[in-house]
Amino acid sequence: MNALLRSIKKQSATSITFKIIVLLTVTISFLPLLPGLIGLIFAAFGYIPAIDKYTLSLDGFNELLAWPGLHQSIVLTLFVSISSTLLAAFFCFAILQSCWHSRWWKQIETLLAPIMALPHVAFAVGFAFLFTPSGFIARLFGEQINWQLIHDQYGFGLIAALTLKEIPFLLFMSIPLLKQLNISTTLITAQSLGYNNAQAWQKIILPQWLPKIRFSLFAVMAYSISVVDVALIIGPTQPPTLSVLVWQWLNDADLATLPKASAGALVLLLMCLASLLSIRSAEWFITLKCRTWLSNGRFSLPIGGKTIITITYLIPLVTLPILLLWSFAQRWRFPDITPSRWSLRFWQQEWDYLLDVIANSIMIALVSATIALVFAIIVHEHNIKAETSKPFLKVPRLLIAIPMLAPQLSLLFGIQVVTLYITNQHYYLWVTWAHIFFVFPYIFLALDGPWRSYEQRLDKVALSLGMPPFKVWWKIKRPLLLPAIWIAWAVGISVSLTQYLPTLMLGAGRISTLTTEAVALSSGQDRRISAIYALLQSLAPFIFYIIAIIASRKTGSLEQQTSTSTSTSTSTSTSRISTSNVSVSQQSNHP
Repeated sequence: MNALLRSIKKQSATSITFKIIVLLTVTISFLPLLPGLIGLIFAAFGYIPAIDKYTLSLDGFNELLAWPGLHQSIVLTLFVSISSTLLAAFFCFAILQSCWHSRWWKQIETLLAPIMALPHVAFAVGFAFLFTPSGFIARLFGEQINWQLIHDQYGFGLIAALTLKEIPFLLFMSIPLLKQLNISTTLITAQSLGYNNAQAWQKIILPQWLPKIRFSLFAVMAYSISVVDVALIIGPTQPPTLSVLVWQWLNDADLATLPKASAGALVLLLMCLASLLSIRSAEWFITLKCRTWLSNGRFSLPIGGKTIITITYLIPLVTLPILLLWSFAQRWRFPDITPSRWSLRFWQQEWDYLLDVIANSIMIALVSATIALVFAIIVHEHNIKAETSKPFLKVPRLLIAIPMLAPQLSLLFGIQVVTLYITNQHYYLWVTWAHIFFVFPYIFLALDGPWRSYEQRLDKVALSLGMPPFKVWWKIKRPLLLPAIWIAWAVGISVSLTQYLPTLMLGAGRISTLTTEAVALSSGQDRRISAIYALLQSLAPFIFYIIAIIASRKTGSLEQQTSTSTSTSTSTSTSRISTSNVSVSQQSNHP
């Protein structure tokens, strides 16, 4: 009897401790949302005590509306974001339709890791080196190429760069979704009804794929609306996008521009919400309201997915050799194909400073990604427990996705204003916290599939044999999910290494990372220095992806993704669990 009471008390203490940990996790992960939104709204309406403004007013909005070129900037922002999102979604589906489980598919999955590891800023710098009027494409084709994709007034270059960079992300998010849809069976059934391959994909699979890819499209749309770093490097300048305008006002030495900047950040947030609503409306119209094209099986669009995937992979991979060439070039005159003189001078010149920058980048990335990984595991475990007993206690997925869906500039402005009331001297603390805030949703999303596919009966068998809950997780669940955990950790590090606005705004310019330096140097005249930082920024996440892939293969297989086979044998004499024949398939987690 006493032993039973002690067991109950021990379980109660463990349960209470876990709930406290979950509460702390949710608090740390989502606390910036509240000051971010409140600080933004108050500042937009003129209440900024930091600059002696204590009364609410509409002066910021009046100044914003009076700004010349605001209308063009808003239209340009919407055009770039909507075009790049729709093109990325269309091209992603075209690739899936043309290449799914074909002889191309293995190569596509293999190359997905280095393409996704390439940060947006490094890709933008390489893209600029390729497509400027004196870039490598112009060197190859001479006067036959007469385009202006860098800083063009219509944003076509920015649209192209964002589209090419987001296609791999959508492919990565689509792989586990299509495995859930059981594509092979669907195609066989459709063909037996007279549909060809293209008709089956567009009439049957597309309406199922769109709702499942919704949050990923939301993330792509939100990023394209609020992107600053890539827009500064290759985006239009007369006028720039609204996010770049707001960023310039925030960095203005005249503090009187803060109300106008905060009003612009609030408008940016409202534009993002309206754009997300438009995506949801388009999805509803395509899949539910407009069913005529679905029932008309004779019509299908010819889509060249193989050509698209070739371009999508070729351009990012070509940028790396271009960056490498520029980093060692001492003289590279136009229109020479290769440099006429080579030198290590620029590497030697920057190396001492580079060591500090690399150390800053890796330290912040490791700390933020590791903490966010622990938080994501805790929230997943809490949601699984709450799903069976108290569903209303689950952490909402929409709340988790807000840092991905809301413009960074809008949230960070409010957070920056609030930090002025507390203390703004602990720059590394604020920057790390901001990185955790933005990294957490990506790690949570990367672990979502493996946690859902895990066979919960394994835990129930172990618990029924008297094994403590934590030991069940550590001895049984953790080894099976460890490959996915390694990949999610690499995803978190990659996201942290690419954070530009959180590092610059909350670090007050006192913390230098590879991303902040690459953006700052991209507007300079020396391409060789820019190439060094962009090259290192692209190599850093790639190294961690390689480490994660090797570690995941050492700890388990990621190949079997959709089927779960379990085999347990128990012995009443030893009360032990034999897990030698247990295999749990996991979500495809290609970096």
